[in-house]
Amino acid sequence: MTLSQDPPSILKLSTFIPPKTKPEAAPPKPKPDSLKYSPICLPATECLIKPQVSLAPFTSFRVGGPAEWFVSPRRAEELQASIDWANQEGLPVTLLGAGSNLLVSDRGLPGLVICTRHFRHAHFDSETGQITAGAGEPLVRLAWQAAERGWEGLEWAVGIPGTLGGAVVMNAGAHGDCTADVLVNAHVLLPNGTTEILLPDDLGFNYRTSALQGDRRLVTQATLQLRPGADPAQVMAATTTHLKQRQTTQPYHLPSCGSVFRNPGPQTAGWLIEQAGLKGHRIGGAQVAQRHANFILNCGGATAYDIFQLIRYVQQQVEQHWSLRLEPEVKMLGEFQLA
Repeated sequence: MTLSQDPPSILKLSTFIPPKTKPEAAPPKPKPDSLKYSPICLPATECLIKPQVSLAPFTSFRVGGPAEWFVSPRRAEELQASIDWANQEGLPVTLLGAGSNLLVSDRGLPGLVICTRHFRHAHFDSETGQITAGAGEPLVRLAWQAAERGWEGLEWAVGIPGTLGGAVVMNAGAHGDCTADVLVNAHVLLPNGTTEILLPDDLGFNYRTSALQGDRRLVTQATLQLRPGADPAQVMAATTTHLKQRQTTQPYHLPSCGSVFRNPGPQTAGWLIEQAGLKGHRIGGAQVAQRHANFILNCGGATAYDIFQLIRYVQQQVEQHWSLRLEPEVKMLGEFQLA
């Protein structure tokens, strides 16, 4: 109860006059403290929001601190309920797909991290040649399923270790092709809980980027246009060729995020880094790959800060050699600070 700032009460003979009081205000709603709270089960769902979950197992770099709160919905209503809960608690929301193009800080992430890797479904429409799939559907699996049906147009995606949702946001691509080339539309969930259907022209696609980067809209599913009717054996062979090419030119034996920097043109980022003499350069457990200089590997025991420092070092060295600053393709989440 809050007391007013009236003068002190006055005692007259045996009569006590109490001080005036203001109406009792409702106390502010405390924010949930993930260090003290147990997992939270959202009503009318099977969705469990867990506190202090390490994000390292959910990123391809295998580094990163804990999410303050973490949830992995499997259905649209669970995704909506999770976002509603975060909004009610005043918490920021971070969407995490396959974690293949992310560097998460060792300090972790505040608020609610929503992992969509279980948000999967796929429908192949043989009449239209379109695939409609959930944001958590692995791009590699869609590529193989399309090839088995004799559908052309997704062979390039077989070596990209990400989800469909992430591919839309990042405009993932390889071998001269990209997501923007085959996207029909994307369903996104707005912070207010409404769904919006966006066409490619709405997404501002560019090289390895889209208008959804840094946006609060969340991709829930997307539709791709492929070319059915080809010989499945030929499409499978072409898909296998793409995969072998990536496996022979890029290092997949150790954790990485894939390409770290965008290709500035006319030279590739890998060539510029190699010519600067940085192949094999190491900081802590992070190393510039020998096989492909645009890859940074977790050689064991690396921290996110090791990788962050190595990224900055490569940028500095390339800029000194070529008067050009490489732009990271990898998305950095959380707090990073150079010593």
